Amino acid sequence: MAVMKVIEVLANSDKSWEDATRKAVKHAAKSVKHIKSAFVQSQSVVVNGDDVEEFRVNVKITFEVK
Repeated sequence: MAVMKVIEVLANSDKSWEDATRKAVKHAAKSVKHIKSAFVQSQSVVVNGDDVEEFRVNVKITFEVK
């Protein structure tokens, strides 16, 4: 039986939601080992005039506790 834990990470990118998600996982991996999955709970953008300036994600990251 495996013991799993979930943390919530907020990340942003000026490129895309996918890039923001990758940044969230990379940042979490600096201190958390055995990451098994990431679930994008929500997405949003920052708009200035008629231009999207920033993509934001709220990611739930699941990892195994050993």
